[in-house]
Amino acid sequence: MGNCGTREENAVVAAHAQVQQLHLLQQPSKNANADRKHTCMSSDISDPSTPRKVEDAKNISIYNDVIAFTLFELETITKSFRVDYVLGEGGFGTVYKGYIDENVRVGLKSLPVAVKVLNKDGHQGHREWLTEVNCLGQLRHPNLVKLIGYCCEDDHRLLVYEFMFRGSLENHLFRTTPLPWGTRMSIALGAAKGLACLHNAQRPVIYRDFKTSNILLDSDYTAKLSDFGLAKDGPEGDQTHVSTRVMGTYGYAAPEYVMTGHLTARSDVYSFGVVLLELLTGRKSIDKSRPSREQSLVDWALPKLNDKRRLLQIIDPRLEGQYSARAAHKSCSLAFYCLSQNPKARPLMSDVVETLAPLQQGGGGGSDASSGLPDCRGRRRLTGNSVVHFRAIPNPKCTPVVPACRVR
Repeated sequence: MGNCGTREENAVVAAHAQVQQLHLLQQPSKNANADRKHTCMSSDISDPSTPRKVEDAKNISIYNDVIAFTLFELETITKSFRVDYVLGEGGFGTVYKGYIDENVRVGLKSLPVAVKVLNKDGHQGHREWLTEVNCLGQLRHPNLVKLIGYCCEDDHRLLVYEFMFRGSLENHLFRTTPLPWGTRMSIALGAAKGLACLHNAQRPVIYRDFKTSNILLDSDYTAKLSDFGLAKDGPEGDQTHVSTRVMGTYGYAAPEYVMTGHLTARSDVYSFGVVLLELLTGRKSIDKSRPSREQSLVDWALPKLNDKRRLLQIIDPRLEGQYSARAAHKSCSLAFYCLSQNPKARPLMSDVVETLAPLQQGGGGGSDASSGLPDCRGRRRLTGNSVVHFRAIPNPKCTPVVPACRVR
């Protein structure tokens, strides 16, 4: 499952008729490696110049329910990528709002969408585009953004997602009007379930860029992970980690990954701890506008997380009266474990789900059957300051949409 890395492997692949006709087949590959400039923590991002190899066009896998759009169709639904249709910009490129229906192509369901266009002058490129198609083309989960389709035409690379009405968590969390405590805990749980799905897959996937700007919210504030360009297949067999060049976002990356390049699922757990801390405090992971001792959220908050007398001092003061002391202590304790300097001391994401579920307003812990979300129980669970071990239970809703094939 997942198959989000860059390994070569035998794949069951076939080409869309439209993709077979691409001008890509007549164009030579470019190599701009010599001119590429890297910024911090982006050291193994692919050459943004495209197209890549001829085989890339021939070997695009067919995924159920994923549409191969033409460039003309996507120009039509975004009004030729008009400026007033822009939703935002990220490392991959600009995101536009669009609307698909039968006027675009017969048989299409009427649906608002977000169209992400690769910035040819940016630091991401064909490899990241392929990674997103591979990951989201195969994965379906309530807390992962849904890939509607893609476009690969000449040197154009585009992705089409379901439209998330409320944008990113980052856009809401740090506004003057605070997100309520209950909404924050619900978002934390949803994001944790998304990561747990990736980590518990038949072939585990490491997300590698978990942060508030990559958590999107729908109209009901349901959290969904987006932007899988940096995702990586997890270690297999006797492997304990994946060795890779360091990349991600400063302030969220796990310290051992930054120091050694050794990547594990626990690296994602650390990043989750940073985001949980942002939810609890209402502060950004890195904020240069604050006094020097408070600019790094983790450095400022970590000593207080393990001190019951000072623990409540870090909670966003705008949330006074919205939470119980027990819920605050449980949440802060969870953040403390996730941010452990020792990766092996961090909980599994399935543990995190188990811990957050009882903290939801109006609901108890345990099963999520009433919400229709998957049971994400794992090998162990946090209970106060202790760890309780129990047998792992597979996640039935985290299976591939298609057999394990990949875009090469």
